[in-house]
Amino acid sequence: MKMQKIKKPIGVVLVLVGLVALLTPFTPGSWLIFVGLEFLGLRMVFWDKIKTGLKK
Repeated sequence: MKMQKIKKPIGVVLVLVGLVALLTPFTPGSWLIFVGLEFLGLRMVFWDKIKTGLKK
């Protein structure tokens, strides 16, 4: 329970930092978006859609 409370803010911060890194040309940190989505638990939603798209 306590870990879930910590993971959400960290995930949001990582997604925001990744978006800022995506917009700045000299920062190679846009991969943080995917790490933040993993912390938020959204990887499973996207992964299921990707798998069904690849099967077709």
